[in-house]
Amino acid sequence: MDEDYRTEEDSLGEMQVPSDAYWGAQTQRAVENFPISGITFGRRFVRALGIVKKSAAQANRDLGLLEEEQTEAIVAAADEVIAGEHDDQFPVDVFQTGSGTSSNMNANEVIANRAAEIAGAEIGDRIVHPNDHVNYGQSSNDVIPTAMHVAALEAVEKDLLPALETLQAELGAKESEFDGIVKTGRTHLQDATPVRLGQEFGGYRTQVQKGIKRVGDVRLHLRELALGGTAVGTGLNTHPDFPELAAEYISDETNTTFREADNHFEAQAAHDAMAEAHGALRTVAGSLNKIANDLRLLASGPRNGLGEIEQPENQPGSSIMPGKINPVVAEAVNQVHTQVVGNDAAVSNGAARGELDLNLYKPVLAHNFLQSTALLTNAAETFGERFVAKLEANEEHCMERVEQSMALATALNPAIGYDKASKVAKQALVEGKSVREVAVEEGYLTEAEADEVLDPEAMTHRVILGDD
Repeated sequence: MDEDYRTEEDSLGEMQVPSDAYWGAQTQRAVENFPISGITFGRRFVRALGIVKKSAAQANRDLGLLEEEQTEAIVAAADEVIAGEHDDQFPVDVFQTGSGTSSNMNANEVIANRAAEIAGAEIGDRIVHPNDHVNYGQSSNDVIPTAMHVAALEAVEKDLLPALETLQAELGAKESEFDGIVKTGRTHLQDATPVRLGQEFGGYRTQVQKGIKRVGDVRLHLRELALGGTAVGTGLNTHPDFPELAAEYISDETNTTFREADNHFEAQAAHDAMAEAHGALRTVAGSLNKIANDLRLLASGPRNGLGEIEQPENQPGSSIMPGKINPVVAEAVNQVHTQVVGNDAAVSNGAARGELDLNLYKPVLAHNFLQSTALLTNAAETFGERFVAKLEANEEHCMERVEQSMALATALNPAIGYDKASKVAKQALVEGKSVREVAVEEGYLTEAEADEVLDPEAMTHRVILGDD
């Protein structure tokens, strides 16, 4: 036998496993059975698997179902998995059995073999058994959705929400900085009544603020854990107190709150919580996309676009056009939106599938959710720090353009009526004059009245009509 391999055994027989691998026969079968994408689970999900296995061992020990020596070895091995020391030992493709059994057994085998090593035995010895000890009182059908919720909630709380708060803060800073700058508003991409640049940024800041609330709200159902339902939700081979006790250990490990699922049949047969949560991610991605597109428009130019803000010079924009600068960070945000929308289609479709007592799309649900969270986290931070924070306002250009806007005629309505105001606007456009000039020349307003009625800054505030 090749010395680079060792023999491991499962219920189907012997398998040759790389000699330096902690995984065993079932993982090796999965590696060979699923050469699908080359995509394996990332840090968040592997960490979650380690947390679930550690917490399950601690709960089983407390219930007198696992010996102290075995528990100590399992906990020590699981701690290494949690810390990321064995990420290379999780080679199973995301596209695998729909229950995620291959990934569950991957965790069981890695932790069992490493625990045996910690206890002084050889890799492959079964003094810590992957099924009888590491997987005690569990099934892939409840472990994988539990790990999915743990990973999803940690990604939301520890990664995404802080990143969105960073972006919100940067937009809020620009809201204050740009508050005194009056510019032309635009609806239908046509000139509209004046608005302060700070007001537009206040809208963007509020979009992100509401996105933070939306994402935060989905945590309620992600806190429910399927662990303890075993195969179909009945809890066969599991102590009645195991689910609650394990959830307490998971909560302690993650420093957040988890609890036993309200209904184990729902928790394993359906994954509506994941669909709901990813829907919030999709909405936030849409918000970032809208903001990025608006900022690209406002920064378009520099001479033949709107040019109302100046974008940062993050990198040269063209391999052929010297001096060209593009809104590259904003464009990356646009692409993240596209990917998240695609992921949402996969998550919503997968969550709606699966027959009877088990949803069979667990791995792809977990993968897509965690990818979306990671993309949005990085996009929000980068967008805030490398684009929004470096924006400058072109105040002189903004004022110049607002003075020439036909939409200023809107403010004439209360003073001279809609029909006359419309005539002024059309005449100003034909003659290449400002609304102010035509209104005075035609005798509708005096110079002093025009200064008061056609003050662009005043138009950005709500006025109480009829108030003397």
